[in-house]
Amino acid sequence: MSAADLEAFAAEAGIAVDWEDVHGAPQRVSPGALRAVLQALGLPADTDAQLRDSRGRLGEAPRPNFMTAEVGKPFRPGGGGRGLARLRFEDGGAMDLRIDPGSGFTLQAIDAPGYHQLEVDGRDITVAVAPARAFSINELGTQPRLWGTAVQLYGLKGRDAAPFGGFGELAAFAAVMGQRGAAALAVSPVHALFAADPGRFSPYAPSSRLFLNGLYADPAAILGPVLGDLGEQAEGGALIDWDDAVPRRMAALRRVYGRFKTQAPPAIKAKLRRFVEERGPDLRGHALFEAIHSVQFSQSGARGWQDWPAPLQDCAGQPATAFAAENADDVEFHIFVQWLADEGLARAQSAAQGAGMPIGLITDVAVGMDPGGSHAWSRPADLLSGLNVGAPPDAFQANGQDWGVTTFSPRALAASGYAGFLATLRSAMRHAGGVRIDHILGLRRLWVVPHGAGPMEGAYLSYPMKDLMRLIALESHRYGVLVIGEDLGTVPAGMRETLDAGGVRGMQVLLFEQNEQGRFKPPGAWSPGACALTTTHDLPPIAAWWRGLDIDWRIKLNTDLSAEQAAELRTDRANQRTALWEAFSAAGCAKGPAPAADITEPVVDAAACFLGKTASELAILPVEDLLGLEAQPNLPGTTTEHPNWRRRLPGPAADLLDTPAVARRLAQLNRERPR
Repeated sequence: MSAADLEAFAAEAGIAVDWEDVHGAPQRVSPGALRAVLQALGLPADTDAQLRDSRGRLGEAPRPNFMTAEVGKPFRPGGGGRGLARLRFEDGGAMDLRIDPGSGFTLQAIDAPGYHQLEVDGRDITVAVAPARAFSINELGTQPRLWGTAVQLYGLKGRDAAPFGGFGELAAFAAVMGQRGAAALAVSPVHALFAADPGRFSPYAPSSRLFLNGLYADPAAILGPVLGDLGEQAEGGALIDWDDAVPRRMAALRRVYGRFKTQAPPAIKAKLRRFVEERGPDLRGHALFEAIHSVQFSQSGARGWQDWPAPLQDCAGQPATAFAAENADDVEFHIFVQWLADEGLARAQSAAQGAGMPIGLITDVAVGMDPGGSHAWSRPADLLSGLNVGAPPDAFQANGQDWGVTTFSPRALAASGYAGFLATLRSAMRHAGGVRIDHILGLRRLWVVPHGAGPMEGAYLSYPMKDLMRLIALESHRYGVLVIGEDLGTVPAGMRETLDAGGVRGMQVLLFEQNEQGRFKPPGAWSPGACALTTTHDLPPIAAWWRGLDIDWRIKLNTDLSAEQAAELRTDRANQRTALWEAFSAAGCAKGPAPAADITEPVVDAAACFLGKTASELAILPVEDLLGLEAQPNLPGTTTEHPNWRRRLPGPAADLLDTPAVARRLAQLNRERPR
């Protein structure tokens, strides 16, 4: 087999042989890496015979019974046929279409968005007809320059003692922020994690993106203070002790469930039954996973379903069915917890909108999920197997990244009519006014790493971006939510233009908005269609950046860094501080000389002012910068070295927002962006 044959087949399978790194330098995937990725895709190509067989199977894929189109534009389903085809609209209407037996046919433009049914050639094809652009701020009926904040949900504190924040604290914080003029509140992912394993607390490595983290449930808000009392008294410290907090919360939820079964009125129990009917088999599958995992984790420390006894690894097998019957009450408990969580998130969105937020909550869709989790067990055909998602080497991670998560298989997406993708979108949108899609570059391509290989031995796998963008646009209008895409990192040419054309807002982050000469972009030059931020959860807050605390961490963790290199980092930061203060001054947000590195309050004030002046229609000031905090929520590339996903805010929201410094920043944002 020649290298050319291997590379040609890899391209047919959607693998990019050639790519450009973050510096624009051309790179080529090695033959070994190509073979490993192909093997994981179920297309082995180690020999000529394997390549021929895999090519045949790739070409024999059945024609999908799902396609997308755009409102107002004709489209061609393809295929032959004779006589008439019939298009049945979602609202019950229909139209007949004549087929040209020689070339198929082009349907006339359809003006009604929705999921319509095309009957042609003995096939039923779902045609998803989408608006050209996702839902926009203009459609909210409000002025187009809004501001909001972002918060790590677990870090919130309320008036009552609790070891971490949940949906009750989120509702209270949303109400307070709405009263202070915010239009939106972005939150870290609230996906389901692993209820039995307190060590799995990263919100970006969920067990399932179809369901919620039940730990955030607020039973008292739904069941009342008696039935729903969690009985928790411990407030905890500045850092959450998940190993202690998770078992305590799960035990408290089980006590609530016990009272619910015997004391809840029929009307409340009826709400739970309606929720179960609405969420269908996926809910029961997730609850069964949680029940089995709880037993297996306690008995053997099994991290994922791959570590379970072989008979239980089949979600539809008789052993799993028998377990469900024998442990029915435990399965029902996990369903109950999901219902509480769903109600809690809905109430938080209602609180946000009730306080005057035109957007309200912006939820977050993680790029993937744990390969040992609920989705991978209950819907394995949806996902890539044997491959993790990551990133190639870049300016921040010289060795590349393996994020340890998997995601949808592009072939499975097409074969299933995008069922898993649509379910994920709908889960994120059902109780939100906006949604942020993590690593939205994955709509076009994802860096995949074979299990057992290093991140540099990966390759880019292509995805059907046109279809995915259309489905995002269609679902965003059906739910009335804005869409933000995290487009940071190695961005392929034309990607941001495609997102903008489809109404998906990219992200402009103050700390990155510098030209080659080191000057920061003036606020008027920022894109109106982007979401403007001072920083993100993976970057230092402005106060920490000004002090150089992120450099301290980099030096601490990189023991190979020489003294000269460390000194160069600090010199570069001093120059960046000067450039940032000059940009603040030019924008009318600062006066006088730049403060010293240990003076941060005027810098944070100026950053809030500058953010408010940007041309972006939506500006997000993370709560760390609103409060002038220095601790970074997450330091990429670390696990135990840095206290990731554990920090709590220093007090309840109302107390924090009443300080003079925070009041100044809020006033500045409201002056620049009156709602």
